[in-house]
Parts: sequence; C-alpha cells; structure tokens
Amino acid sequence: MAWKDYLDREQSRFVSELVEFVAIPSVSAKPENAPDVQRAAEWVARRIAAAGAENVEILPTAGHPVVLGDWLHAGPDRPTVLIYGHFDVQPAEPFDLWSSPPFAPEIRDGRLYGRGATDDKGGMFIPIVAVEAMLKTAGKLPVNLKFFFEGQEEIGSPDMPDFVAAHAKRLSADMIFSADGSQWAPDQPQIVEALRGLASCEIVVRGARSDQHSGLHGGGIANPAMALAQILASMKAPDGTVTVAGFYDDVRPLTEADRAAIAEVPYDAAAYLAETGAPAEFGEPGYSTRERLWARPTLEVNGLTSGWQGAGTKTVLPAEARAKITCRLVADQSPKRIVELLRAHVEEHTPEGVVVAFERGAARGDPFLVPRGHNSSVIAAQVLEEVYGKRPLRTRGGGSIPVMTTLLEHLGVHATMFAFGHDDENMHAPDEFFRLDTFRRGQDAYCRLLESL
Repeated sequence: MAWKDYLDREQSRFVSELVEFVAIPSVSAKPENAPDVQRAAEWVARRIAAAGAENVEILPTAGHPVVLGDWLHAGPDRPTVLIYGHFDVQPAEPFDLWSSPPFAPEIRDGRLYGRGATDDKGGMFIPIVAVEAMLKTAGKLPVNLKFFFEGQEEIGSPDMPDFVAAHAKRLSADMIFSADGSQWAPDQPQIVEALRGLASCEIVVRGARSDQHSGLHGGGIANPAMALAQILASMKAPDGTVTVAGFYDDVRPLTEADRAAIAEVPYDAAAYLAETGAPAEFGEPGYSTRERLWARPTLEVNGLTSGWQGAGTKTVLPAEARAKITCRLVADQSPKRIVELLRAHVEEHTPEGVVVAFERGAARGDPFLVPRGHNSSVIAAQVLEEVYGKRPLRTRGGGSIPVMTTLLEHLGVHATMFAFGHDDENMHAPDEFFRLDTFRRGQDAYCRLLESL
C-alpha cells in the first residue's frame, strides 16, 4: 500500500484523533491549565510513538514541557530533518463569542472548530500523520527525522533558549521545518521568508495605598490612571510613529528590491478592512500597509487595567493602573535593547505624584529573516508548487515564532515554515477553525517533502 492510499483509508481516524487533541485545554498562559498542557504533552508523546517514532520523551523545563522523538535509520548519507510545532494554545476568552464551546470541538461544513485547531494542533499533527503513513506502508522513511514539539510557544517560548542550548546535539539537523505557520489561501501557497521579533513589558503605576474617594481627594493627589495614560501617549505620535528614543536606530532599512518583492504580493485594502472590521488603515507614515505589517517595527498596548470596571459609576481615584505592551521587531533589532529603551522612556516621562514599576515580560524573540536561495526553502517551494499547481508567493509574517531564531542561534540552521493553516481561520480569536481538506492536503505535502529531501 502506498502512503497516499493509507492516508485515504485512515483519514476519518485522523480527524477523530485531532478532535480529541483539540479538546485538551492546553492554555499555557494560565497557571490553572498547567496540568492540561502536561496532558497535551502526554497525548503527543503517545501519538508520535504510535506513528513509529523512537526515543520518545517528555522533557521538563522551568515552565511547560517539551516532547522529543526521532527515527534515525535512513543512513548517514541521508539528511537529518527536524520538524517543529507546539501543542499549547491561546486563552479562549471571551467564551460568549464562540458559536460552540472552544474545548468541545465541532465539525461544521468541513471545518473543525475549537481553540488550537489551526494554531497549532492541526498543523503539528499533519507531519505526525505523514510519518505514520510512510512508516506503516514502506517500513522506513527516506530521511532521518526528529520531532520537537513544545508547550509554551503562545507565551513566547521563554524556556526554549536554555532548552535548545542544553539539547543542541540531540536536536542537531541538516534542515528544519516548522509546522507552525500558514499558507496564503486555500488555493495559493506561500513561502514565508521573515518573521518579526517580540519584546514585552508591563508598566505598573501606583499612587495612594488604596482606592480613594474622587471627591475628597481628586485634585489633592495624583491619579495613576491618568499618569499611565500620559506615559502611554508619550510613546507614539498621532501619526503612529514610535517616539521612544532609539527605537528605530537598529532597524535594517528596506531595499528597493525588498519593497518591490512586497509590492508583488496581492493586497486588497477593502478586503483587509472588511477582515479586521477597522474603519481605516493606520500606521507609520512613508510605508505601505503591507510594509508596515511585515517589515516595520511596532509598539502596541495589549491591555489596560485600572479602577472600577463594573456597571455604573463608582467615584474612586484608583490606587493603581497597569498596561501590558508588546513590540514587534524587525531585522537587526534586539528585544533586550528595546526593553531597556522602553524602561528609560518610562522613567523619563513619569509624571509627579506617582511611582512606576517597569516589569520586563517573559515573551521575547529575535526577528527572523531567511536568506534568498536557502536550500530547504527552495525544496519546500518546489513541493508546494507540485501540490497546489501554482508557484508559491514569497511573503513575510507580521507575527513571531521565537523558537525560529533560537534554533538558528544554537543549531546554526534557518528553519523553513511548512504549515497549512490560513490567516482567516480565527487564530487567537473566537470560533477558531481548521479546514479539513487542508488537513488532508498537508499530509500529502509532507510525504512529498520527505521524499524530495
């Protein structure tokens, strides 16, 4: 039996297994879900062992665990391929915006709905299924293969630099492929050549020892909520330019060739606004929206907390105000340096009457840029053209996968994103879903990829 016949025969089982996998609420950001992240790791370990992987282990980190496994019998003359993915997921709140419970997956109209369905449980399950099909039919793989699946990508992979450094020999490979990522559209493949990096922090502004009556004390002491608003407003100009001193100093400028390549990728402003529901495009002047999304750094407020949040009015002067901030970074920017620039800016712009604590966030990642003509990217592009019947677009990603730069730093290999989600599948949002026909197509693509390598 050929691997394709095996995939066809077992597809309903694979879908049922994926439903079971997505039902595990492996939310890495919430401490109360740590046992569920562990349970997802155990599910992955059992599943890759059932597929035929050997030396399967769940390895601890300071935070959430890692699952490793391998099959290394193709011989020393064959390349060794590392496949990466993650089994943790984003928080699912607000629950009331889901059409069905996020951890009670449902299949509707050829789509599997549930938190983590596309990011990244469906994606990382594809190469597992492909490896099983090849081992169960041919009894061997055409390459040596290693699996590396982590449980903390959605919180920025904070323990992965130490983990990869400590296990560099075991993870060493000639080529690396990430099963976390996406294709351009159901009928259009892509090769993602760059990802933005990530830096994070939290600003905590404190005033009085507790909330105070705004009538008795308003005008007598400072309001931390107002002070925080002033600090945040000082970080960006009205046109969207970041005003933190030194923020743009290390940004690698876009060349004319870079800008031409980005301009070649189709872009529909009306469709983008319809997708986001925003009333207008906005951002750093002098760049197209696509350039801003893919190749320019950002500073964004992700959350604000202060004072009375319930219905009606409660006339308090808040004792504390908090803001969570992340910055997306581009080639040559350092997350560590950006955080220190933010710290200095906050210290310089703190109003009188309050004290500020600046806390560096755990989420961090260096920007990632793949060289043109990179070997595994060339092969992946050829396979995608075979599978889709059209040449893949050369794109960049606005998001971050911190482990990509970690793997480059410690293993010396640029990873290639070879993944089959789509940006319209509501990743990180209510009603996340994964197309089951894409799930099947990805399995063919991975089998072809391993044969091509």
